[in-house]
Amino acid sequence: MTTDSSAALAGTDLADEDFSARPDAEEVWARLRRERPVHWNTRPDGSGFWAVTRHREAVRVLKDATTFVSGRGMRLDHRPAATEAAAGKLMIVTDAPRHGKIRRVVSSAFTPRTAARLERNMRDTVREELAALRDGEPREFTDIASVLPLSVICDLLGVPKADWPFMLRSTRIAFGEGDADPLERLEAHAGILEYYQELVAERRRTPREDVISTMVGGAVDGIPLTDEEIFLNCDGLISGGNETTRHASVGGLLALLDRPDQWRAAAEAPEAMDTLVNEVLRYTSPAMHVLRTPREDVEIGGQPVRAGEPVTVWMPSANRDETVFADPDRFDGARTPNPHLAFGSGPHYCLGATLARIELRVLFGELLSTFSGGAPAGPVRRLRSNLIWGFESAPVVLRRR
Repeated sequence: MTTDSSAALAGTDLADEDFSARPDAEEVWARLRRERPVHWNTRPDGSGFWAVTRHREAVRVLKDATTFVSGRGMRLDHRPAATEAAAGKLMIVTDAPRHGKIRRVVSSAFTPRTAARLERNMRDTVREELAALRDGEPREFTDIASVLPLSVICDLLGVPKADWPFMLRSTRIAFGEGDADPLERLEAHAGILEYYQELVAERRRTPREDVISTMVGGAVDGIPLTDEEIFLNCDGLISGGNETTRHASVGGLLALLDRPDQWRAAAEAPEAMDTLVNEVLRYTSPAMHVLRTPREDVEIGGQPVRAGEPVTVWMPSANRDETVFADPDRFDGARTPNPHLAFGSGPHYCLGATLARIELRVLFGELLSTFSGGAPAGPVRRLRSNLIWGFESAPVVLRRR
């Protein structure tokens, strides 16, 4: 690597919330993959972390949950005290063997009958939202895209439909969107936790076919899950299930609008919808990074890493690795194979991945069969975040068939 290149990379902080919205973000990731795929990122305060940007090393870190643990935090902005309190209770910051045991309790709620019910409700929700779109009228697609994933998670948890608007408003504030101040976020989160408490109490009296009922009746090593464990994992499901699908929906639509040939090809081959959805996930890569901590000194891609040093995997970069994906910056709805890491890999592979794929399949199936195309209706603004590679605003105009 040249001195100039080293200096340029050293001056870039991947954890800066403004970085992902920069027009050259993908160029920086590409340079890191070529020149420094395991890169020590120094922050303005002098702290730092390892950034893994290439697919091969990313898979290695994500799959080796024995060496690279999650119990010391799974994101760069985590608060150590809060992480310590949640470790062993919240799946995403829990390591083996307890992680797998909690995961089995929660995943047991994903029955074929539940999946069929959820898919029916997804289709009704999407059709209702798209029916309100007038031909040629500009609409903010981030608003439309936010309805489906949250409605699905609420349905899965057992939240009555009448309370979905409350959950939509509250989660948007609580999980860091918009201009809400810290106090508003805390109040919104407190309201959500109070709601969980009421719902858990009700499910203890009258169990139903939903995730909260499953967790209420679940146990690890013969010990029932506590209310705190249930609340924390409800939070995890809502925040995780909401973000990925919503921003993938927006990014996928924008990619198709930018490539009318891809829109036509996808509309003419509805049987290939799963292939299209995979490319939407790879191309949009909404989850930007995950954090792992090595238990011991280790090498990643030939780079020595000491025990305890933070290691981050950057999925948007790994999903554009030129050695794995041909012409990776091009959206190709027929791309196959497509070993993307949008849902991670290994033991912490996204629990809701199957559900998210169904959501995207339903949404894009309805979009492609209802509309013949469209165009952006104004500037597209990226979200300021180092965790979610998503969209603050994406106004569009769609043309009905």
